[in-house]
Amino acid sequence: MTMNFFRGVMGGQPAGPPPTGAETIHKLCDRVASSTLLEDRRDAVRALKSLSKKYRFEVGTQAMDHLVHILQTDRSDSEILGYALDTLYNIICNDEEEEQDENAQKQEEDLGVLFTDKFLGDSENVTLLLTLLEEFDFHVRWPGVKLLTALLKNQCNQVQGVILVSPMGVSRLMDLLADSREVIRNDGLLLLQQLTKGNAAIQKIVAFENAFERLLDIITEEGSSDGGIVVEDCLLLLVNLLKNNSSNQNFFKEGSYIQRMKPWFEVGDDNSGWSAQKVTNLHLMLQLVRVMVSPVNSPGATSSCQKSMYQCGLLQQLCTILMATGVPADILTETINTVSEVIRGSQINQDYFASVNAPSNPPRPAIVVLLMSMVNERQPFVLRCAVLYCFQCFLYKNQKGQGEIVATLLPSTIDANSISAGQLLCGGLFSADSLSNWCAAVALAHALQDNLTQKEQLLRVQLATSLGKPPVSLLQQCTNILSQGDKINRRGSKVQTRVGLLMLLCTWISNCPIAVTHFLHNQENVPFLTGQISENLGEDERLVQGLCALLLGICIYFNDNSLENYTKEKLKQLIEKRIGKENFVEKLGFVTKHELYSRAAQKPQPVFPSPEQMLFDHEFTKLVKELEGVITKAVHKTSEEEKKEEEVKKTLEQHDSIVIQYKDLIRDQDSQIQELREQVSTLSLNSEQMQNQITQQQSQIQQHKDQYNILKLKLAKDSQGLSSSQGEGAHVNGLHSEELSQLREQVDELRRQHTLQHTQLSDKDSLINTLRCEAAAAQTAEGGAGGSDNTELLREVESLRSRVQAQCAEISQLQTERQELIRRGEAASSAPASSSESSADTDKVSELESRLAAQTTETERLKEECLGLREGRAGLEQQLASAQSTVAIEQTEKTKLQQEVQESKKEQDDLLMLLADQDQKILTLKQRLKDLGETIDEDEEDELDARDHFGEDDDDEEEEDEENND
Repeated sequence: MTMNFFRGVMGGQPAGPPPTGAETIHKLCDRVASSTLLEDRRDAVRALKSLSKKYRFEVGTQAMDHLVHILQTDRSDSEILGYALDTLYNIICNDEEEEQDENAQKQEEDLGVLFTDKFLGDSENVTLLLTLLEEFDFHVRWPGVKLLTALLKNQCNQVQGVILVSPMGVSRLMDLLADSREVIRNDGLLLLQQLTKGNAAIQKIVAFENAFERLLDIITEEGSSDGGIVVEDCLLLLVNLLKNNSSNQNFFKEGSYIQRMKPWFEVGDDNSGWSAQKVTNLHLMLQLVRVMVSPVNSPGATSSCQKSMYQCGLLQQLCTILMATGVPADILTETINTVSEVIRGSQINQDYFASVNAPSNPPRPAIVVLLMSMVNERQPFVLRCAVLYCFQCFLYKNQKGQGEIVATLLPSTIDANSISAGQLLCGGLFSADSLSNWCAAVALAHALQDNLTQKEQLLRVQLATSLGKPPVSLLQQCTNILSQGDKINRRGSKVQTRVGLLMLLCTWISNCPIAVTHFLHNQENVPFLTGQISENLGEDERLVQGLCALLLGICIYFNDNSLENYTKEKLKQLIEKRIGKENFVEKLGFVTKHELYSRAAQKPQPVFPSPEQMLFDHEFTKLVKELEGVITKAVHKTSEEEKKEEEVKKTLEQHDSIVIQYKDLIRDQDSQIQELREQVSTLSLNSEQMQNQITQQQSQIQQHKDQYNILKLKLAKDSQGLSSSQGEGAHVNGLHSEELSQLREQVDELRRQHTLQHTQLSDKDSLINTLRCEAAAAQTAEGGAGGSDNTELLREVESLRSRVQAQCAEISQLQTERQELIRRGEAASSAPASSSESSADTDKVSELESRLAAQTTETERLKEECLGLREGRAGLEQQLASAQSTVAIEQTEKTKLQQEVQESKKEQDDLLMLLADQDQKILTLKQRLKDLGETIDEDEEDELDARDHFGEDDDDEEEEDEENND
C-alpha cells in the first residue's frame, strides 16, 4: 500500500487533477517524516533530490529540517545520506554555469544566502557535516565536501567560526588531501581555498597540519608548471596561506620550502606554444614568490627570504627567464616584477642583478636591455611599468648602484661605442614621448634618492644641444624644458612631462645646498616659478602649480644664502609680494590633495590603469610628506625667528662638536684602558710564573739545609769517636739519657692507648649485653628463627674479648719491664763513673741497647696487633649493625602480620554479626510462617540448625586462633 501511494505521487495516474510541485514536495516531506521503513524514506529523499533544482525554493523551505534529521538518524545507510547531502547542496549552491540575466542571478544568490542562514541557524549542523566527512564512502564524502564548500562561499565568516572552535575540525578537512580519489582530493582543495580566505588563525592551523608539504608534493606529482587545474588550485591555496601571514611565511622559509620552488622555473630553449594553463600556473608561481618578498612584509622577514632565494639559485633561475626568448609577454612582465622585489633592498641580490648579461652579441647588461624597453614607446604599457619598478628596486638603498648609474652620465666615463644606462635615461628624458619623459625622470630621481654625493656629481653632466652651441648642464636643460616649453616643440606643455621633470628637480636639489645654488644661478628659474604659481590655471595645471610651489619652497628651506640676490629672506619677500604667503601655501597643498597622490603613496610598485594617470612616484610622495610642513613653517618665519633659529643651530652644532670631541676622548681612553688591561694581564702571568720559580727554589734550599744538618751530625759523631774514653763514656751516658726520655714518652703513649682500649672494651661489653637481650627477645618472638647466627656472633665476640684481655696483660708486663729498665738506667747514670768501671758500663750499655731494640720491636708488634684489634672491632660493629637491621626488619614484618590478623579478625566479627542477624531474621520469618499456619519441613529446620552450628564452630575456631597468636 505504501509503494502504491508513492507511485501515485511520482508517476501514476491519479483520479483527480495532477498535483502541483509544492504539493508533491509536501507529500514527499510527510513520507520522509512518517515512514518507518528505510526504503520508503530513501525513495522519498531521492525524489526530493530530483526536484531540488527545479523547485529549489519549495524544497528548501519545506524539506531542509527533514533532510537534517535524516543526516542525524540514518547514519548507517550511506545511500540515503548521499541523497540528503546532494539535495542540500542543490538548494544552497548558486549555479553559476547557467546563463541568466542579472536579476535572475541575484535571486539565485539571495536564495543561496537565505538557505545557508537557515542551515547555519543551528551550529551543530556544521559539526554534523564535519563528522560525516570522516565517512570513507564516496557517496557521502564527496557531496559533504561540496555542501561545506557552498556554505563557505555564501557565509564564509560564520562557517569559519564554527569550524575553528570544532575539535579536530580543520584536521578532518586536511585529511581530504590524502584521499586516493582525485575527485575528493581536488574538491578538498577548493574547500580549503574557501576556508582559508581572510582568517589568519585557520591559515596557521592548516599550515601546521603539514599543508605545505602535501601541496608541494601534489604540485610535483601533477607536473609543476606543466600540470593542469589541480596545480592552479594548489597554488591558490598556497597564496592564501602565505599572503599577509608572517607566521606562515616564516614557517615556509624555515621548512626549506623556498628551495623546492626553484624547479618550477626551469624553462627550455624552445618557449613557443605555451598553453593557457601553463601561463596561469607560472603566473601564480611568480605571485607566490612575490608574496614571500613583498615590500609590505616586515623588513627582517623579507631580507631573510631574499637571502634564501639567492642561496638556492631561485633568483638566478628567474633572471634566466628574464633574458630568455619566446616567453609570453604577461609572464615576462610578472617575472620582471618578481625579480624587482627579490632584489629590492638586498645588496647581494642587487650586485648579482647588476652582473647579469643578456645573451646578445656583444653581451649587454640586463639593466640596459630593460631600460631600452622602458623608453621604447612601442612596448606594452604594463611592461614599461614593470621595467621602471625593476630599476627602482635595483637602486633602492643601493648607493653603489646609484653611483654606477650616475657614472655613465659623466664625461670621463662615456663610451661612444656602447649604449649605457645614462644615455638611455637622457634619451628618454628629452624624447617626444611624454611617458618616456616621465619614466626617465623618475628613474633618474631614484639614482639620486638619499645620496648627496651623486646629487653633486650629476651637476657635472654636460649635454650637447646642437652644433655650434656650447654644451649646457643637465640641470639647466631640465629647467629650460620647463620654462621654454613653447620654444622646444611645446614639450613643456604636456602635464605628464612637466610633472616628471619637476619631481626630478625637487628630488635633486632637496638636502643639497650646492644644487640649490646652481638652480638659482639661472636668472630665469625663479621668475618662471613665481609666474606659474601666481597664475589662475585650469584643473589640469593645478598639480604643476603645486609642484612649482614645492620646488620654490625647497629653494628657500635648503638655501645657504650664497647668492646675494636669492637669499632666504629675499625669496620670501618675493613670494609675499607676487604670490602671497597664504596663496603659496594653498597652491602647495594641491599636491597632496590630488586624487592620484594617495594611490601612489600606498605601495612602491607603479600600477596605473592607463598611461595618462601615471603622475606620481611612491618615493616622491614620501618626500612631499616630509617637506610640506617644514616649507610652510619656513615661509611664515620672520627674519628674527630665522636668526634665532640660526643661533640655535650654531649652538647645537657647537654642542655636537663638543660631544664629538668627548666621544673621541672617551674612545681614546677606552683604547688606553684596554691596552693597560692587557699589560696587567701579561704582568700577572709573569708574576705567577716567577712565584712558582721562587717556591721551587725555596724547596730546593730547604732540601740543601736538611742535607747540611745531616752531614753536620755525622761529622760531630766522627769527631766524638776520636776523643778520649772518658769523653766517650760521658757521651754514651748523654746519649743514653736521650734514649731514656724517648722510652718514657713511648711508655706514656702505650699507657694512654691501654686506657682508651679499656674504655672501648667496656663500651663494647655494654653494647654486646644490650644486643644479647634484644637478640633473645627477637629469638623468642620469631620462634627460634635465626638463633644459630646470633650464637655464632656471640662466640666470635667472646673470642675477641679473650684475645684483647691477653694482649692487655702482655702490655702490662712489658710496661713493668720498661719501668724496671728505666729505674736501672737512672741508677746507672747517677752512680759515679770511674776509669776501672768504664768497660763494665760499656757492656751494660750494650746490653741495655740490645734490650731496648728488642723492646722497640715488641712495641711495634703490639701496635700492629692493636691495629688489627681495631679492625676486628670495626667488623664486629658492622656485624652487630647488620643484626640490628635484620631484627628491625623482622619486627616490622611481625607488626604487619599482627595488623593483618587484627583486620581478618575484624572482618570475621563483622561476618558473624551479619550471619547472626540473618539467622535472627530467618527465625522471625519462620515464626511468622508458623503463626500464619504454614508448615515447615524438618529438613529445612535441620539445615538451618546445622548452619547455626557451623557458625558457632567458626566462632570457636577463631577464638582458638587468637589465643595461639597471642
